Amino acid sequence: FMLQKEVVQRLAATPGEKHYGRLGIMAQYYCQVDYLFTVGPGAFKPAPKVDSAIVRMTPYHQLPHPCKDILKLEQIVRDAFSQRRKTIRNTLKQHLKAEELETLAIDPAARPEVLTLADFVRIADYLIDRQR
Repeated sequence: FMLQKEVVQRLAATPGEKHYGRLGIMAQYYCQVDYLFTVGPGAFKPAPKVDSAIVRMTPYHQLPHPCKDILKLEQIVRDAFSQRRKTIRNTLKQHLKAEELETLAIDPAARPEVLTLADFVRIADYLIDRQR
C-alpha cells in the first residue's frame, strides 16, 4: 500500500519508538508490517505537501501471539494509550493492580510505548482468565 508517511511509520513502529501505539500494535497482531520506502512529493503532479511511503502488510497464516479475546486486547491497548505519558499502572488501574502486572513480568512503572504486543496479549489473557 502507499499511504501517508506518518501512517506507515505508525503501522511499522516497534516498542520504544516514538510512533509506536495503538494502530501499529493492532496491525501487527494480524500482519507482518514492513516499511519499504519513502516516496517524495516530487513523484506526483501536482506535488502534495506530505511524503508518502510504501508498506507491505502480510497477513499471518498463524498468529504469533494469539489472544483469548480480541475485544479485550483492543480494550487494553486503547486504555493503555489513552493517556500516553502515564505509566501502565495508571492507565490500566481500572483493570488490574500493580502487583498483578508484576506477576505478569511487566514493570508497573513502564510507559505503554515500551510494552510489546506479547505483553498486551498477556495482560488481556490474564484478565479473561480472571473473569472465569
